[in-house]
Amino acid sequence: SAPPTVVWDRKNYFYPDMPKDYQITQMDLPLCLGGGVPLYDHNYPKDAQKKIKNPGKVVELNRIHLEEDVAKSTHLAKTTLIDFNRAGTPLMEIVTEPDIESAEETFAYLKSLQQILIAGGISDADMDKGQMRCDVNISVRKNENDPLGTKIELKNMNSTSAVRRAIHYEVGRQCEALDNGESLVQATWRWDEDLGETQEMRTKEDAHDYRYFPDPDLLPVKTAAYIEKVRPLVPELPHEKSERFQKELGLTPYDASVITSDIQLVSYFETTVALAKTPGKKVANWIINNFLGLLNEKSVEIQVSPVTPAKLSDVLNLIEAGTVSNSQAKELFTTLWDTPEKDPADLAKEMGFEPADTGAIDALIDEVIAANPDKVAEIQGGNEKLLNFLTGQVMKASKGKANPKIVTEGLRSKLL
Repeated sequence: SAPPTVVWDRKNYFYPDMPKDYQITQMDLPLCLGGGVPLYDHNYPKDAQKKIKNPGKVVELNRIHLEEDVAKSTHLAKTTLIDFNRAGTPLMEIVTEPDIESAEETFAYLKSLQQILIAGGISDADMDKGQMRCDVNISVRKNENDPLGTKIELKNMNSTSAVRRAIHYEVGRQCEALDNGESLVQATWRWDEDLGETQEMRTKEDAHDYRYFPDPDLLPVKTAAYIEKVRPLVPELPHEKSERFQKELGLTPYDASVITSDIQLVSYFETTVALAKTPGKKVANWIINNFLGLLNEKSVEIQVSPVTPAKLSDVLNLIEAGTVSNSQAKELFTTLWDTPEKDPADLAKEMGFEPADTGAIDALIDEVIAANPDKVAEIQGGNEKLLNFLTGQVMKASKGKANPKIVTEGLRSKLL
């Protein structure tokens, strides 16, 4: 929630990244108080997805405030380089409660937050480009009910993987120090990616050391009218889309998580669904199993894919109409990737993918029925799942030319 009035403060400190010796920020009345970020299961590290401790967890937020960015510091062996190009530009800082329990949850939090920021049109949130950065405060304790220990802040992590590595190292370092009877001092440390270790930068100040006071040059901001204006503009968020795709289109949780993991992929999927005469689940299967595979193989971004949603929907409609089989459609799709200017229906004819002769397929169905009396008896006894087995036998006999949907319907009419 946003306070009725937000104010601007000056945070006073002497450090090379802020030469005017104070930073415009928000202390007591920030832009937003409270809130939470849901952790999407598919955003955990791949090696941790089968052992998620708190599935469905929502990380509680303390606040979101606006402030001006500082210069970029690049620390070398004996010197530090300062780049002032970004200094003074607006920055939104999102602060969590001490609610994250592991490096893996931190990884999922950053990935999920990144997804939400992109879906909301707030930022591209690319950590490699510095559009999203992360400082991590780490405290350890022996038992879950013990008070949190001394807080140590980590900086200089430019990827979610680096954050995960830094946390694992720093937690181990702090635990080892405490086990050896050492005391931890509140401080700011930096992660050295090359050495794979944390290094102390400076002793951490408390709030009173910054001598916060209201900025005399900036007026307070009344938020009510602004909130009323922007609330209707909030788009459907990834977890909301996922729930809708499962409920309305029959996607599995896995399918929905893959589709909603990328805003460009969501757009591609929704456009294809709107154009195709195929159920949404089948569209998702095709995108996940065929489209994404070719994107990875060719190293192509979704937005510049040679096969547009309209072309893919044409391919899917050919399958639905029985013009091509699923295996033929895969060949057609691969060829269409290299010749996207061609019409899928015309290309199918060029490749010799004509609908199989109805009479010939009917004869093959009769042959398969005659060759499998035991399976026929089980089907007629109520085991309709075995229709899939007989369909496979007909598809094999037709060398993939038959439409499996039509074959199954033919078997069903003859046996049931």
